Amino acid sequence: MERFNNKKILLSFLIAIPFLFGGFIPDETMMPAFRMKKIVLDAGHGGKDPGNIGSRSREKDINLAVTLLVGKYIKENMPDVEVIYTRNDDSFPELKKRPQIANNNKADLFVSIHSNSATNRAAFGTETFVMGTKHFEANFDIVKKENSVILLEDNYEEEYEGFDPTSPESYMLFNLTQKAYIGNSITLAEHIETQFRDRVGRKSRGVKHGPFYVLWTPSMPSVLVELGFLSNSAEEQFLMSKQGQEYMASAIYRSIRDYKEQIEGK
Repeated sequence: MERFNNKKILLSFLIAIPFLFGGFIPDETMMPAFRMKKIVLDAGHGGKDPGNIGSRSREKDINLAVTLLVGKYIKENMPDVEVIYTRNDDSFPELKKRPQIANNNKADLFVSIHSNSATNRAAFGTETFVMGTKHFEANFDIVKKENSVILLEDNYEEEYEGFDPTSPESYMLFNLTQKAYIGNSITLAEHIETQFRDRVGRKSRGVKHGPFYVLWTPSMPSVLVELGFLSNSAEEQFLMSKQGQEYMASAIYRSIRDYKEQIEGK
């Protein structure tokens, strides 16, 4: 009987704990709400690295023009968000330094903007990449092309610890990072491709995975945007035009805005 009574006392105590100490048990309402405060915008290539060459354009110029417009729209419409550029002129930040800028500034988002090219001049459309090795062989040509920028840098063999952008074996470790941010990265990438398709009327080639160096080391959600193919004369003309650049930049801005509202729970 005494043992039974002891059990009843213990059970009563356990039931009473939430009422006695509930005010001291942290819950979600006591946790500080996440706020996206800093975005790093990376205009691909620059300076001595022109990127892809169209019949009348250079990738580095289109990337910069669109990137600066994205930053302008964010500053005008999202005053609580700080915009940081890896370059805002025709300079050549080394590939390694671009994500370092994001990490050093403790940014909440990293967006790298590029323009595509292909030997098949009929190829066209947008695509947005997140870090990963899914379908690696299918995407290897574009990954190799973007990562080969390091070959223009001094002492690249030492700086990148033997990483060879032309060798598939060098990418074996790439899948071991960014896993903590892949969900949010995909969410943003999907917003971007939806905006390109539904609001700008571009052909979307979808969200893809690729082991790009600039997506490997950022400690935050990160995407690499391909605006279109400069090897396609119609897309090149569109991306060279003021209207085309404004449309693409506003689509990326709206994607970032919608992503921010979603992750902040608004």
